[in-house]
Amino acid sequence: MNHLYSSREIAAACLRDINFMRLLEGAKAPHYSTIARFRTLHFGLCAEPIMAEMSQFLYQLGELSGETIFIDGTKIEACANKYTFVWKKAVSKNLGKLLEKLAVFVELCEETYEIKVVYQNQVKMKHICGTRNSYSKTDHDATFMRMKEGAMGNGQLKAGYNLQHGVDSEYISWLTLGLQPADTTTLIPFLKSMERNLGFSYSKVVTDSGYESEENYRYLDGSGMLSYIKPANYEISKTRK
Repeated sequence: MNHLYSSREIAAACLRDINFMRLLEGAKAPHYSTIARFRTLHFGLCAEPIMAEMSQFLYQLGELSGETIFIDGTKIEACANKYTFVWKKAVSKNLGKLLEKLAVFVELCEETYEIKVVYQNQVKMKHICGTRNSYSKTDHDATFMRMKEGAMGNGQLKAGYNLQHGVDSEYISWLTLGLQPADTTTLIPFLKSMERNLGFSYSKVVTDSGYESEENYRYLDGSGMLSYIKPANYEISKTRK
C-alpha cells in the first residue's frame, strides 16, 4: 500500500516508520531475508485459503449476503522495467533466423572447442508467452497492457496484472490476479476460482460492459446464475443514430 516492494525497504520501514512499528506490536523488526523467504516460500501457497476462510467467516456472521456479487477489475503495474518487453509476434517472426544461428553455434562449439552442447540430439526451447502476446524480461508473469490514462491523457503500455475484485455488502469476498489485458476473458476463471474455494455460491452476478461476450453469457446461463451485464452498445442505442 505504501509502494514498498523491496524486502530491504520493508525491513527498514519497520525500524523507522511508526505505522509499521504499530503493526509489530512491540515485537522485534524482522530481517529482510525473513520477509523475502516468507513471500517466496509461504505466502503464495496460503494466500487463497486465508482469503476463502475470511469470506466464509463473514458469511457465517451474516455480513455477506451470499446472493449477489459485483465484479470489476483494475490494472496494477508490476515491479518491472517498462523497457524489458518481449513481443510474441516479433519472436515468432525471427524464430527461423534464431534456429539457424543456434545450429551454427552448436556446430562451432562441437568442432572448434570440442564442447557437446546438445543433449540426446535434442534442443529444448522454453515458451514463456504461452497464450499471451507479450511478457517482461524481469517479470515473466507480467503482461504488457495499457494502463489507465493519467491527467495528461498519455496512456502507456506497461508490464502489469489484471486484478479482479468481487464485492458483496461492501466487502471484497474474492479476488483473482489475471494475465489477460482485457476483462472479457477474466470472468470465467474468476467464477471458477470462487466456486472452487468458497463454501457458498452466488446466484447473481453484476458487471460492466467490459465483461460482455457470448462465451460468458453461455457459462453464466449453464451455471444457473442470473447475470446483470451492461451491454456494450447500451449508450449508443439510446441515441437517434
